Amino acid sequence: MEELIAKKYIKAMNDGSDLASIQNMEEVFSTLADSFKNKKFVQIIDNPNVSAKDKLEILLEAVASVKSTRINNLIRLLVENKRINIIPAISQELRKNIASSTKTYEGQVYSNSMIDAKTMKELSSGLSKKFDSTITLAFVEDDFNGIKVDVEDLGIEINFSKTRINSQFIEHIVKAI
Repeated sequence: MEELIAKKYIKAMNDGSDLASIQNMEEVFSTLADSFKNKKFVQIIDNPNVSAKDKLEILLEAVASVKSTRINNLIRLLVENKRINIIPAISQELRKNIASSTKTYEGQVYSNSMIDAKTMKELSSGLSKKFDSTITLAFVEDDFNGIKVDVEDLGIEINFSKTRINSQFIEHIVKAI
């Protein structure tokens, strides 16, 4: 639900904006979204005893160094409509918009065994060619018995499970007999 609301705000902000200003907005909202990881900050924002004016002052002070009237107006609008909690969703949607417009995506490779840098680079370049984009992959050690590649913004998930390959191999042998 938050993503849908965030998309409407972003659509309004994107009209008449160039890529550089959108990237600037993404940096600002990414920093604000990181604030939502702080329990004390969330307690203040969610506290009904703290006035909307005080919440607005806190958020405007956080983005004062940017000196952007568009960002200030968006924050005012979010506070006025009691939608401060969608700031992390706005940050994520801005990141996705930038990724799709620049065709630059980040993904993860999950496995329970180490994958060397050469293989990671080959996976990354192969996916980049396949999807006509620039895809950067990062290794994440996981208990997955095989290899799983996930590029969320593109909707790609590829996995090779050792147990699945073994069962398919046995099934193939049984069919051949």
